[in-house]
Amino acid sequence: MSSSEIAEKERLAENVLGSKARVKILKALALNDELTISLLINKTRLNHAITMKHLKILESLDLITEKKFGRIRIYKYNFENLKARSLKKFIDIWEDNTELK
Repeated sequence: MSSSEIAEKERLAENVLGSKARVKILKALALNDELTISLLINKTRLNHAITMKHLKILESLDLITEKKFGRIRIYKYNFENLKARSLKKFIDIWEDNTELK
């Protein structure tokens, strides 16, 4: 299955938020500026293969971005994406990190 086919299947909100692994990754990235794959694995307690699978899906949906520095990959929330910003706001409110404005 190509990444565009995966993205199309996972585009629905219930599919994005229906995965505990994706929610853990989104939450970790929403509450931190940037994270390496090692830090993401540490914060989410997911294994490497599962983390990479869900990072690819989230990146194909344009919710997160990836920067590469040699072999190091750094993941970051994509604040240019309206859906990503909305999810971030939801996570912040849910985690009581911001006031409802």
